Amino acid sequence: MRISGITIPDEKQLAYALTEVYGIGLSRSKAILDELTIEQTSKASELSTEQENAIREKVESFTIEGELKRKVSGNIKRLKDVDSYRGSRHAKRLPARGQRTKTNARTLKGAKKTMGSGRRKLEKT
Repeated sequence: MRISGITIPDEKQLAYALTEVYGIGLSRSKAILDELTIEQTSKASELSTEQENAIREKVESFTIEGELKRKVSGNIKRLKDVDSYRGSRHAKRLPARGQRTKTNARTLKGAKKTMGSGRRKLEKT
């Protein structure tokens, strides 16, 4: 089964398989399946074509994939353009929501850069 260019895995339960689509999380996928009265534990390979089409219609009614990515990147670009504090944090690739950076923040800052031990060995003369 494919939804907006994304292949939904056949071996996973539907509630978890739908989260492969960017913009659909676990709670939203469960809500979609509940609304369409489809069992959450069923697999994508077990669905009928009518059920597949109903899921595809419902998922595509939300802002997902490319459109959502464009919207998010546009919001970040706007923050940078108006020179907001959050925009400057995004530009510097640092946490934008008040997290500490003395330790941690490795997700945004990348791998730790070690500078050496700071102690020099004395040379014998």
